[in-house]
Amino acid sequence: MLSKRSLVGIRWSFQTLAVLFFLLIGVSAYAVDPAVASSDEAIAAGKTVFNANCKQCHKLDQKSVGPALRGITERQTIEWAKAFIVNSQAVIASGDAYANALYKEYNNTVMPSHTFLTDGDLSNLLAYIEYGDKVDPAAAAVTGGDASGAAASGGIPSEYLSIILGVLVLVLLLILVVLGLIISVLTKYINKQDLSEDDKEFVSQKSDLSKVFKSDAFIIIVTALVIALVAKTAIDGLYSVGVQQGYAPAQPIAFSHALHAGQYEIACQYCHTGVEIGKSANIPSANICMNCHTHIQNVGGKEGISPEIAKIYAAVDNNQPIEWVRVHNLPDLAYFNHAQHVAVGGIECQTCHGPIQEMEVVGQHSSLTMGWCIDCHRQTEIATEGNAYYDKLVQLHSTSKDALKVKDIGGLECAKCHY
Repeated sequence: MLSKRSLVGIRWSFQTLAVLFFLLIGVSAYAVDPAVASSDEAIAAGKTVFNANCKQCHKLDQKSVGPALRGITERQTIEWAKAFIVNSQAVIASGDAYANALYKEYNNTVMPSHTFLTDGDLSNLLAYIEYGDKVDPAAAAVTGGDASGAAASGGIPSEYLSIILGVLVLVLLLILVVLGLIISVLTKYINKQDLSEDDKEFVSQKSDLSKVFKSDAFIIIVTALVIALVAKTAIDGLYSVGVQQGYAPAQPIAFSHALHAGQYEIACQYCHTGVEIGKSANIPSANICMNCHTHIQNVGGKEGISPEIAKIYAAVDNNQPIEWVRVHNLPDLAYFNHAQHVAVGGIECQTCHGPIQEMEVVGQHSSLTMGWCIDCHRQTEIATEGNAYYDKLVQLHSTSKDALKVKDIGGLECAKCHY
């Protein structure tokens, strides 16, 4: 009887120590850089920047198209985070180990540059990333601990889960080792005592691990884990189907938007003539190119004809269209009208296409998913001033204290985009 009480007492003390050890490690597992602002104003301003530039690819506490963002100032310095947000490609090209690891982990997906963000914008963005939209654990417990609800509103950061699982595994291994040593010592001690045959048989018995591995319970648990892993992988893959964000194909002519729209400030509407009058912005014909390149045959004052400009001349001489590769391609089930957004709504090209005036090679800046469009409709205020098209709608909305947004004029109706 004494030996049995001793075993129970020793096991209980080690479990207690294990729990205390886990709690001590958990407390110090996450520490935000104290230089990150935590004021409500900074967090609110940062949320605006996040929703406009980051939300389509990132979540705070979960992986999405890109990594989960919360805790970045614990993993890296503030200066590194700002540099990566402004121009991730430059940080990757510098040979930074952490940046290149991210680049490889996410299948060489390049985050668009955000050189238009000021240092204040970046500081506010980091404030929102570290302190914004956190879930109160006590409130989550009151709601019943619904895992799906926690995931939708933030949930436990993936970094926390990794730390928790690692600590649990370590603690369990330590417990097993210590218990094994205790059992070995007690067995040797008991064998030296004068025991009855029944007690000797009990002390000498050994566990058969092969029976555990062959048991129905073990097989069910392993099967369930495999099915869950396969299901999660399949769901993650389905979420990326049709999303071409970052797609930047090589074009038959190395046309630089940075040179034309950026340096020379040629308006987008000059080449994409249908953007204010029709559904499609249309790709410019070689004739539009020739308006300028009849006279401009090279760049930077160089002599002779540029090889790229020569391709335009060849297309005109042979009466063959330039076979540009389409970058932005919405599915046929979705209706989108450029004129409605640009001419009526007054939306800038950069809202959807990003800093096009800085791109040497045009790539798809935004995800252009249904969720991305709906989120824009929910947040975008309509520029009604001086636009007679909205006069009646403004009158109908006059009783509301909130600004008139796209969602208020049918921007969330299914038939607006699907019919």
